[in-house]
Amino acid sequence: MKGKGGIILTGGLIGLAAIILVKLGNPINMGYCIACFLRDTAGALGLHRAAVVQYIRPEIIGLVLGAFIMSIGTKEFKARGGSSPLLRFVLGFVVMVGALMFLGCPLRMVLRMAGGDLNSLIGLAGFAAGIGVGIVFLNKGFSLKRTYTMSLAEGLVFPAVNVGLIALLLAAPAFIFFSQEGPGSKFAPWGIALAAGLAVGALAQKTRLCMVGGIRDLVLFKDSYLISGFIAIFVVALLGNLFITKSFNFSFADQPIAHADGLWNFLGMALAGWGCVLLGGCPLRQLILAGEGNVDSVITVIGMMAGAAFSHNFSLAASAKGPTVNGQIAVVAGLVLLLIISILSIEKATIKLKGDVKLEA
Repeated sequence: MKGKGGIILTGGLIGLAAIILVKLGNPINMGYCIACFLRDTAGALGLHRAAVVQYIRPEIIGLVLGAFIMSIGTKEFKARGGSSPLLRFVLGFVVMVGALMFLGCPLRMVLRMAGGDLNSLIGLAGFAAGIGVGIVFLNKGFSLKRTYTMSLAEGLVFPAVNVGLIALLLAAPAFIFFSQEGPGSKFAPWGIALAAGLAVGALAQKTRLCMVGGIRDLVLFKDSYLISGFIAIFVVALLGNLFITKSFNFSFADQPIAHADGLWNFLGMALAGWGCVLLGGCPLRQLILAGEGNVDSVITVIGMMAGAAFSHNFSLAASAKGPTVNGQIAVVAGLVLLLIISILSIEKATIKLKGDVKLEA
């Protein structure tokens, strides 16, 4: 799995897995969507009551456990954390608000592109713009500070929680919610979904696959290693949509679980891209790092789930009908919040307030 060939193979296998999952029951263009699947899982746990998006997604569980198993096998598992946990929670929350305005994470954005959804190209432009703004602050010295070694127990908690989620999925107790209609009611058989998640988690851990990192590295270092994985996802998923699911629809209109409001597709993904750069990785990468024992990424994932719950409880999330007014306000507020966090987290920056009073950021 070394070199660019390994990440291209990984991307190709992820694209194929996404097509197979759709063929077996997942919503169209949603073989994988980290934002959507975290939202569905949050709903199943009762964190929000949007009845159409409630299901414990085995793919998420598989991603975490696949990364955990691979990192144990390669001796890369390491419990660590303590890098601005509250800021990471807030950033995860904000990234989810942006993703649910667009109706998809960076991975689903690529899958939507492969399905012919032209709205995803506008999302890609916004995503790249947000990453560009984040890079400006990285170059100015933005930092969430260093991480510290933590106890083994800290690193094992999140994988253990995901094992517990499997039990809840299979036992289906009365306090767990399952959608009877809508996207949450559409899913591949749990065993196949879990196996696909395990495989993708292991491969993504090994290759460090990350959409945000791909664009960031291409801009900063002219390094195409990470982005080549997502190109492979696109190519394989495109072929799958053309010849396997036969769901390719080259248009802005009538796209599954999507809306055609270009401005808010752009701004939603700009918010997600900017936030992900500050976090150091896309939602997929955060799950993989969480599986490796990174407690900071666990906090980020919890922030994302909180953001998903809040978005549906307070009508921030968009729908096929378009964005809500609450969602538009939240995206603008999120952009302002990211600007404040970005400025105040520049290392060694000194901001003059009044007279001799200074704020060390």
